[in-house]
Amino acid sequence: MTLATVDSHLSYIAALQELARSALPSYGFSSNIEVSLLSHSENTVFRLANPNTGWRAVMRVHRANYQTPNAIQSELDWMTALNEAGIATPQPLRTVDGESLIQMETDLAGKRMVAAFAWVDGDFPDEANLMPSLEKLGELSARMHLQSRQWHRPGYFERNSWNLEDTVGESGRWGRWRDAPWLDRQQVKVLEQARDLMTLRLNSFGKSPEKYGLIHADLRIANLLVKGDRTTIIDFDDCGLGWFLHDMATALSFIEHRPDRLDLMLRWADGYARHGALTESDIEEFPTFLMQRRLQLLAWMASHSETDLAQSLGERWVAGTADLAADYLRKMG
Repeated sequence: MTLATVDSHLSYIAALQELARSALPSYGFSSNIEVSLLSHSENTVFRLANPNTGWRAVMRVHRANYQTPNAIQSELDWMTALNEAGIATPQPLRTVDGESLIQMETDLAGKRMVAAFAWVDGDFPDEANLMPSLEKLGELSARMHLQSRQWHRPGYFERNSWNLEDTVGESGRWGRWRDAPWLDRQQVKVLEQARDLMTLRLNSFGKSPEKYGLIHADLRIANLLVKGDRTTIIDFDDCGLGWFLHDMATALSFIEHRPDRLDLMLRWADGYARHGALTESDIEEFPTFLMQRRLQLLAWMASHSETDLAQSLGERWVAGTADLAADYLRKMG
């Protein structure tokens, strides 16, 4: 990254920080609130803190031209409904006018949507101790899926879908997997064959209401905060309509190639069984959903190749994706 690029990035973050600060009066927050950067990826998230009282909150400035206001409001509504059902999520805060989402004018690519959330204390689960975390993810997934089937969505409800075309199609939401760096011709051929088999199996699997509905779509360890007996699910930015078993596959995001992947998936199923039901045909398709997720992430790498995460995954991870596809074809073809 050049010095000019660094300066441009810092200026951009500073402008978003000022935007977040200008939204404080809408929530009735004190003018002495500190606004500091928490994360910057797809959206930009700031920590709000009152140094005198210890009060904290989170403010999220949404990326431009990705989700509509109705789509973001639908996300916030679902998070609220999950809280009411006893499933902990960050609680959206209301403005002085009673709104949970506001629109701010800015010179940064036009209007930006802003939302604020109550602060959640907690730590990420230990990634070195995967089995208990996978079981917890399965349990939480089952509870969320039960709630999503029963939830009466608002009339303006709008969220993205994560079907085959949206995840691994030529016009996928995250780009084309075949554009990922380091792919050679033979690897592309193997991945195409795996995609074709996956397509046949998922078309046969179907989209009946017990299999397809509103999901988190990124329910992995990095999106859990744990404090004592309380586990809070965060980052609903990708929530939308998809196969419920997509949430199983997202639990293994970026590690789908591990030799113990079947054990990890079955541990997720153990947790799921506490609040939900899985059929033999569901479990049989675990590798198919894992393959779908891995190809989706390969597409993400193609469209985010400049990011630190994509660079850290590197050529070995791409080769591991082709190896996973070859194993999928041997066992499921």
